[in-house]
Amino acid sequence: MNLPPLRFNPLLKTRAWGGNRLQQFGRAFPKTTRIGESWDLADLPDSIEDGRSTIADGPFEGLLLHDLIQRDPSAVLGSLAKATMSFPLLVKLLDARQNLSVQVHPDADYADRHPEASIKSEAWFVLEADADSVIYRGIDPSLSVEDFHEMARTGGPILEHLIRIPVRRGDCVRLPSGICHALGAGVLVAEVQTPSDTTFRIWDWDRHDPGRPLHLDQAMECMRFGVAQNDGMAAVTRLDERPPVETPGCRRRRLCLTPDFTIDHVEFDPGSHAVTVGSTPLVLLATEGAGSIEDSGGHQTRIHAGDTVLVPASCDEPLLRTATSISLLEIDVPPRPGIMLA
Repeated sequence: MNLPPLRFNPLLKTRAWGGNRLQQFGRAFPKTTRIGESWDLADLPDSIEDGRSTIADGPFEGLLLHDLIQRDPSAVLGSLAKATMSFPLLVKLLDARQNLSVQVHPDADYADRHPEASIKSEAWFVLEADADSVIYRGIDPSLSVEDFHEMARTGGPILEHLIRIPVRRGDCVRLPSGICHALGAGVLVAEVQTPSDTTFRIWDWDRHDPGRPLHLDQAMECMRFGVAQNDGMAAVTRLDERPPVETPGCRRRRLCLTPDFTIDHVEFDPGSHAVTVGSTPLVLLATEGAGSIEDSGGHQTRIHAGDTVLVPASCDEPLLRTATSISLLEIDVPPRPGIMLA
């Protein structure tokens, strides 16, 4: 069957470091509640509580994305259905009112040794950042594994040895598995990641919250140190420093290419624009503006700033319609390395 574009009900997660800025992106919750994460496209295993998205509108309203995939995997996933029966990405918004924990995610070697863990590679796109906001990505390459371990174990000055990177709106931060990192206070991001919720906390800013335990032993098994942190690709890509590839009514910039997904930033002028879907699904996340996505049968869903829309592989002639200019993150899985962008 041909499926329409799909938007999902957000799964809101309270976090110690969260705030209330996600309300400006249409998330409804009391101002006194600290919402840190909005999971907007999720198809995680049963073991993850509240980890599966339900469709927000249209002919499949109320149905779990997971159940739609089980019903007709090729219609949703296209050629990916040969390899998986679940959606291969998790897409979120994160509001860091306070600093997130210093953490690391499992790499392939760790996951091979520990079947209960899953690889987690991710990227952040900065939607908002307070003045002087930073993220932490990587460890001083001159610091030895032994010295870092001793510092983490005894409560030493870990922060002094983390690489601190100022960020601003439009920055894209690439975070392969095994890279130590933390999202700094005052930053709101869209996060694209592989579908895993496995996180090893190394240091939690001395919160001493029993509900947020540390996982130093696990982290040391998969964390990269020294030159192993450098894979030859940029840690941060700044949108305003990327020259666009221009076509009529459209400007496209490549932000992130990983083995798991590709992220392009695309600006569209007002009007109707064809959305290109190949043999695999496409994810669109609006960063500015508002519009709608519709198929040839007239089924449509909104796409406003902060919304994520899944365009299934079987969606027939999808169109983006907007009365104003709109900016989107276009997320492909698997990546399309053949698209060469400046």
